[in-house]
Amino acid sequence: MTDSTAHLMNRISRRLAGRPHLVSLDGRRRPAPPALVVVAHGSRDPRALSTVRTLLARVRELRPGLSVHLGHIELNAPLLTDTLAELDAHGTPDAVLVPLLLSRGYHVKRDIPEMAAAARVRTRLASPLGPHPLLVDTLHARLVEAGWHPHMTAAERRSSAVVLAAAGSRDPDSSVDTARTAHLLAERLGVPVVPAYASTATPTVPTAIRALAARGRDRVAIASYFTAPGRFATECAEQAPWIASAPLGTHPAMAHLLLHRYDQALATPARTTPELASA
Repeated sequence: MTDSTAHLMNRISRRLAGRPHLVSLDGRRRPAPPALVVVAHGSRDPRALSTVRTLLARVRELRPGLSVHLGHIELNAPLLTDTLAELDAHGTPDAVLVPLLLSRGYHVKRDIPEMAAAARVRTRLASPLGPHPLLVDTLHARLVEAGWHPHMTAAERRSSAVVLAAAGSRDPDSSVDTARTAHLLAERLGVPVVPAYASTATPTVPTAIRALAARGRDRVAIASYFTAPGRFATECAEQAPWIASAPLGTHPAMAHLLLHRYDQALATPARTTPELASA
């Protein structure tokens, strides 16, 4: 973990420990903070829902007393619209929507705002999770778990590279965000990191692997830039010529990052479409 990232996590931890109680010194009840609604995409793979639920449990452990909920864009229940309707039915007036998504794109810019606009609950939309140093920490940890050597020889480093395998989007901002994460990971690892995509965007994962091989990089690892297991993550891992890391999943940094985006949204003026936020 880098010094800057360690400082950020310590700052977040201090903030978690210092959360004010809901009852003031004069005995009057303070307003509860806005609910945190984690917005996942949804998947037909049951491992994805299990992973997300475990991640939310970690968020609740980090910040006891915060109302934490899950809503999906599609494929899984509860849908975001149903979660917001339930919050309204229970008298919750405000919510911060934190996308469990790794870059800007159609879901962040259109789907989530449209679903929120139809709700009676007042909502604020946080930035997507990436790019951010905590994601780089998670990617690095997953690569090491898969067999990446943190202390390579010079010869190993010259022949090694990483393909950052992401879902892909037609929105150019999504590719910009993914490329920035690749750049941060390359700085961390000291080898080239090439972003590639499972669908929609280019280059594809096989194309990126071939391009690296043509440059003499025959030890190519796949870094799975997916929040949870699913079809795309599995297909990308199967194409790895060397090692492939697991999805980001329930790594502790992911729970810290969700809370960081929540706090960041509360501390900044409301906006319809999140701008790039990297700290």
